[in-house]
Amino acid sequence: MTPCVGICSTSIAGSVCRGCKRYSHEVIRWNSYSNKERQIVWHRLEEFRITIVSNWFELADVELLKSQLQKQKIKFNPQLDPYAWIYDLLRAGASQIDDISAYGLRLLPQAAGKNLTAINEIIEKNYLELSEAHYLRYFDPATFEPTLTAAMQANASKENI
Repeated sequence: MTPCVGICSTSIAGSVCRGCKRYSHEVIRWNSYSNKERQIVWHRLEEFRITIVSNWFELADVELLKSQLQKQKIKFNPQLDPYAWIYDLLRAGASQIDDISAYGLRLLPQAAGKNLTAINEIIEKNYLELSEAHYLRYFDPATFEPTLTAAMQANASKENI
């Protein structure tokens, strides 16, 4: 299973796909990745989804959510945390859901007065921002190199003491 959602939108200047939130090098190399490498990517995406979605929703009934996803034929990865499934549910049909309790969910207080489409847009924006920030922090050569150089200089200073 791939994280791809069929909305590939990495650009020449973009480092993160706006669809699945994988880094451009992960999208390009996905088919050559080992199972372990794929699990590492899935784990990061799952953690980001959980972090963001759990700010908006309380999961009251996991089995109800799972059965509704299956009934509605919404693509989700059953190996991931159920909070990651909520992300898939919203992506597939936030505008079509009238009663989230029918999916075993409750809105948290900060969601008061917002419809699911607006919440989904905020979640998508936050997810992309988190993915981009993580990429810049850990993978982007332009920001990684100075950090690496500073770390190497610090180690060299310690050796000279």
